[in-house]
Amino acid sequence: MNKEDLKNKDIPSHVAIIMDGNGRWAKQKGEDRVFGHMNGVNAIRNVLEAAIDLGVEYLTLYAFSTENWDRPKEEVDALMNLLVKTLLEEIEELKSNGVRLNVIGNLDLLPLKAQDLLKKSLSITEKNTKINLTLALSYSARWEIANAAKKIAQKVVQGTIDVEDIDETLFSNELTTKGMPDPQLLIRTSGELRISNFLVWQLAYAEFYFTDELWPDFNQNSFFKAIANYQCRERRFGKISEQI
Repeated sequence: MNKEDLKNKDIPSHVAIIMDGNGRWAKQKGEDRVFGHMNGVNAIRNVLEAAIDLGVEYLTLYAFSTENWDRPKEEVDALMNLLVKTLLEEIEELKSNGVRLNVIGNLDLLPLKAQDLLKKSLSITEKNTKINLTLALSYSARWEIANAAKKIAQKVVQGTIDVEDIDETLFSNELTTKGMPDPQLLIRTSGELRISNFLVWQLAYAEFYFTDELWPDFNQNSFFKAIANYQCRERRFGKISEQI
């Protein structure tokens, strides 16, 4: 894969990734699931570096869903500890590499230590401009959409907007991704063919790329292949080819 050829073509400004397969990867190696999650962090580093190299402006990673809270307590606790440990180890490098960290999701459900560290990390990187790295933590698209609807309903009741004011733009501005372009490319690893309650509104016109690779095996070359596949797509948005 010649990444220079990729750079000379259309690069998606926003790539979203469902990082799936850590547990299966660990099981194949006779290890527990936490071992897979730990090695999944290495894949994040590789993909982030590849995204920066290609000039991707926004990278959003599905790190922990609201449904993941139903996993065994030992695994959930280990994931939260891994989140804190990774932030402590990586934040200075993120800052020096121009990465602006962002978080979306129902963060009130996270342990207080994780919440505090996330706030500090956001503050440390808030002036960076090379790439926006968003972690979806305790995130659910249905929760997000319902929450946006509640906010809009409250504004109607308060009289600050009229029902007739509600349109796609107004609704989008009540989502957690306000100010971000919608993803043009969604990548999901591990061979699963679904979006699992992730960015349902925002993915309306995204291109989907599914790979059988388990997340810890997903590397820079894997990312470049996904971008190359995206560049072969014709994005018509309801038009015909001749209009593009």
